[in-house]
Amino acid sequence: MYSEQAYELTVLPGTNRNGEQEGFDRIVIRPGDSLSIVGPTGSGKSAFINDIEVLAQDDTVTGRIILVNGAEPSEELVRDPAKKPIALISQNTRVIADLSVSRFLALHIQARDTGAGRLMARTIALANEFTGEKIVDGMRMTELSGGQTRSLLIADAILVGQTPILLLDEIENAGINKERVITCLREYKKAVIFVTHDPYIALITDRRIVMKNGAVSAVIEPDGSEREVISTVAGMDAYLWDLREKIRGGELIDDPKKAPVATRKAGVPA
Repeated sequence: MYSEQAYELTVLPGTNRNGEQEGFDRIVIRPGDSLSIVGPTGSGKSAFINDIEVLAQDDTVTGRIILVNGAEPSEELVRDPAKKPIALISQNTRVIADLSVSRFLALHIQARDTGAGRLMARTIALANEFTGEKIVDGMRMTELSGGQTRSLLIADAILVGQTPILLLDEIENAGINKERVITCLREYKKAVIFVTHDPYIALITDRRIVMKNGAVSAVIEPDGSEREVISTVAGMDAYLWDLREKIRGGELIDDPKKAPVATRKAGVPA
């Protein structure tokens, strides 16, 4: 459990694919921070979060160094999954064990020594806030869709593992209600890093890290000038989510021009 300890990560620069130094001094990630990693396919986005996930010490192809609370991480943090303060949930996440949802969560709760109580029900309920496809405790883990699996793993990381730092790799491709995920992570004061091609996620995070040629080419801190764009994109995103759910539910969309586009206060997800 990590509820009583705050973790601050510092990313020290490595090199790009030509061996040139990355163009930043350090990137500090504190509790409650949100960052998005953006850039074209093959630009090094996944390598960036993989360096964080393994707590790299100049031992990966990028040469980056990750510090925990300003120091080299202990062997325990690096090697012990129960102590590691980082959870990586990617678009390729698969669960091989043919367990029921309830059994999967029970084993994790037991391993974390958190006490069962209502934790299992709360975790499933939270996961169902993230996915449009309802999860029930008797379902087999191997039967869950990609969106259901990642929704459950995110909820598990928040409530069971109480993981302070989450790395989410292109979760928008799994049919997840990303706005609810982002709001929840903020409520629980998690540090979260998104690898994303989604404009909405990129626009509402605290910082955008732009990747090029295997390296960080820019770190952008929004200054408020994008608020109107965020409001527009939020409405478009809400409309697409509603449209997706109606299509899944078998409804006919007779005239999309008449469908109201939701509007929200810029930069503040509902």
